[in-house]
Amino acid sequence: MTVEERIARAEETLREKFVSIDAIALRNQEKVLNAFKEERIALRHFAPSTGYGYGDEGREVLGKVYARAFGAERAVVSPALLSGTHALTVALFGVLRPNDDVLCISGMPYDTLRGVIWGEGNGSLKDFGISFDVVPLDENGKIDLPAVREMLARKSYKMVYLQRSRGYELRDSFTVQEIGAACAAVRESGFTGCIFVDNCYGEFVEEREPSEVGADLIVGSLIKNPGGGLAPTGGYIAGKETYVLQCENRLTAPSVGGEVGSYAYGYQLYYQGFFLAPHVVAQSLKGALLIGQCMAELGYRNYPSVDRLPPDITRAVRFDTEKQLTDFIQSVQDVSPVDSFVRLEAWDMPGYDCKVIMAAGTFNSGASIELSADAPIRAPYVAYFQGGLTYEHCKLAVREILKKLV
Repeated sequence: MTVEERIARAEETLREKFVSIDAIALRNQEKVLNAFKEERIALRHFAPSTGYGYGDEGREVLGKVYARAFGAERAVVSPALLSGTHALTVALFGVLRPNDDVLCISGMPYDTLRGVIWGEGNGSLKDFGISFDVVPLDENGKIDLPAVREMLARKSYKMVYLQRSRGYELRDSFTVQEIGAACAAVRESGFTGCIFVDNCYGEFVEEREPSEVGADLIVGSLIKNPGGGLAPTGGYIAGKETYVLQCENRLTAPSVGGEVGSYAYGYQLYYQGFFLAPHVVAQSLKGALLIGQCMAELGYRNYPSVDRLPPDITRAVRFDTEKQLTDFIQSVQDVSPVDSFVRLEAWDMPGYDCKVIMAAGTFNSGASIELSADAPIRAPYVAYFQGGLTYEHCKLAVREILKKLV
């Protein structure tokens, strides 16, 4: 069987799922369009600002568009939020105070956040006397609700923290339905504090966001899903107004909060990227399913199962050896529009406890909504594949990857 025949067979198998993804994208596109219309977006909102940014309509209304689309009371969207980890850090330090306690119910947080939580002498939560307890996932990789209830009964927590994506763990990411059930269980246990969701990689994958099913704060990066491949940097924090206001005070200063913040390059790419995001996410999901189906047919274990719709844009593919892993990552770089000629090497990236190899031949450096793949160099050898601005690019990438594997 030729590579083209393998891809055609996989597409036929996935046809119904592709139809479902398109239907979700349509509903999310309508939601975003309505947010633009309700906020009366005009050309003036794209204008740049300088200095303090007092009266910057572009900045202020962009937050209102995000809040409407995500079913939130308020949102702050800023190019000053440099990454998902930075946005999460700002939100954590915005809400938490010295000697507060946090309960993480989704297992061990992502690698780069561990230094934020438990770092020694680097300004971490631990340095400020903030505890961060972790409830391990159950044997099926799901939230262990009985254990969560037990912890909530034992201690008074200020925040319950949940990470939507798998990170570098070999498990499925959480669906919005699962997040909603967890939020309900937490509230039924008598918890009255802040339910905080790291929403990275999950925006517009489903018809609802965690902020619509019980989360008080959701946080993400604009060089992932909501930037639509156009936002050059930035992050967002959305949710209940009381918590977002606290986060704004930490992003800038308690005396000025969200009243300041300029951007000399203008906001068109942020608005336009958010408008395109539902479609781009759908393209990425189709690409992830295609490579998942093809890899499964070749005998490679990958997650989530291709029998259901993915809960986020990432796909984990497991290999037997380090060489197989690095060859796969290199294959993704080879089909990138930028730096396709680069020969990749694993290196000590900031925030990780082992070497990481990363394929990111992207227009925006490191953008995960663009076709990319990365992996920690440690057993089990798992590559994390994500993104793809167009399904056609994903399909070309799958074709080249299969040529090497077959």
